Amino acid sequence: MTERSEIARAKRWVVKVGSALLTNDGRGLDEGVIYSLVDQLAQLRAAGCEVVLVSSGAVAAGIVRLGWTARPHLLHELQAAAAVGQSILVQSYETGFKRHNIATAQVLLVHDDVLARDRYLNARGTLKTLLKLGVVPIVNENDTVVTDEIRFGDNDTLAALVANLIDAEVLVLLTDQQGLYLEDPRHNPAAELVECSDVHDPKLDAMAGEGGVLGRGGMVTKLRAARLAARSGTETVIAAGRNENILGSILAGANVGTWLRTGKQPQNARKQWLAGMVQTAGSVGLDEGAVLVLRDSGRSLLAVGVRDVRGNFARGDMVSCRDPQGREVARGLVNYSADETRRIMGSPSRDIEAILGYQAEEELIHRDNLVLL
Repeated sequence: MTERSEIARAKRWVVKVGSALLTNDGRGLDEGVIYSLVDQLAQLRAAGCEVVLVSSGAVAAGIVRLGWTARPHLLHELQAAAAVGQSILVQSYETGFKRHNIATAQVLLVHDDVLARDRYLNARGTLKTLLKLGVVPIVNENDTVVTDEIRFGDNDTLAALVANLIDAEVLVLLTDQQGLYLEDPRHNPAAELVECSDVHDPKLDAMAGEGGVLGRGGMVTKLRAARLAARSGTETVIAAGRNENILGSILAGANVGTWLRTGKQPQNARKQWLAGMVQTAGSVGLDEGAVLVLRDSGRSLLAVGVRDVRGNFARGDMVSCRDPQGREVARGLVNYSADETRRIMGSPSRDIEAILGYQAEEELIHRDNLVLL
């Protein structure tokens, strides 16, 4: 048996469910499946876990609602189906969660929202605030204006990027298969399930080759998603979404599905990722007090500790933090532009709104987006 206490201890989850599980053989959304999933997510919440749900199914629901008998091929028709189906999908989840007195929030993202650093900060802040408020965010790709998910079914990648975004400890990819197999179980009923593997094991790539089981049923994208999630230390489990109480089993540390391990602690992995952003758009000069706070307390950088601003950076850019002698002591993703930083530097956080007319964040650089050098 694989020891999965590491997953059982996780407190922040991203759960992704695909259209194949949610739709009733082309007859629209399967409310029984949705309510079962919602019950399991509520069970995670009751166990003290924070949960973000990434859900496909909008296009399929829209096709049925529009009375179409087949999936269209024209892109704009697919996008129209997504626009119609998204409200149906979210309403189904809202109805299910309401039975547990849990509020939901619809969050539509495109990949740029989690790749462009200014949007990254906005999306990260919104999702973490929703979680703090006890709300379950229901995330989908904005199919009405983008084409990737409609063309390629890539919500696995979106789920991984969301896991990066919120520092999730576990990403669960629910599918119509039990997990990853060494061989195609349709050709070999005795094929062995991969219970646990290092996410970067090259043997997994070999399985994804032509004729390999990973090349079918979206498993290639699930492997890629697991590797994306691993960059922020997120453990990934690929499991059968129709198995009874599958999320409860994973929460209990049961040996179900395929666990793709990262071997890294989330915070350390995230810091490595930030440190890998070698280009900086500018710098801020700190006073001695701010340097001590960063080095000794591991706290966020506040504007009050800034004495000098150089460069022309924008919100979300990577900036260098330098001590009074000009030595780089840290770098991080900044919450205000260079011009804004010049206006608020040396001021306490409570004065930011009065100076700028608004307050994006209390911190100039949040400790989660800061790496010491």
